[in-house]
Amino acid sequence: MRAMGLDLGSKRIGVAISDSGGSVATPIEVVKRVGDRRREHQAIVDLVAEWEAEIVVVGLPYSLDGSIGPAAKLCLSESKALADALTVPVVTYDERFTTVTAERSLKEQDMPADARRRVIDKVAASVILQAWLDSGMPDG
Repeated sequence: MRAMGLDLGSKRIGVAISDSGGSVATPIEVVKRVGDRRREHQAIVDLVAEWEAEIVVVGLPYSLDGSIGPAAKLCLSESKALADALTVPVVTYDERFTTVTAERSLKEQDMPADARRRVIDKVAASVILQAWLDSGMPDG
């Protein structure tokens, strides 16, 4: 099953895709926020069609104690709107520490800070998607 992972940020949406066997996640794109939610979601709809994704996994930013705080509430609301726009299922998955993991990985590759800023969101999306794949693809 080909899955698409999303890291919904306030300025950018990181996008990753899995291979058709659903075992390896790869960062593919960053969708810039333009202040037009419908247009941003259409970009995701187009990517889902282009990559023939069968499910979309959205990182859910739980608070460190596991509760649903303001950021997670916004993410759940946007995930619902995405589910309404897409013809494939949308599930959420715990994204705590994914940006930290992605940042650490990029630093280990000696990537300069300005280059890291350009790719961190899609790398975080691939970390979220890979964790979901490795956990057995739960329903969210």
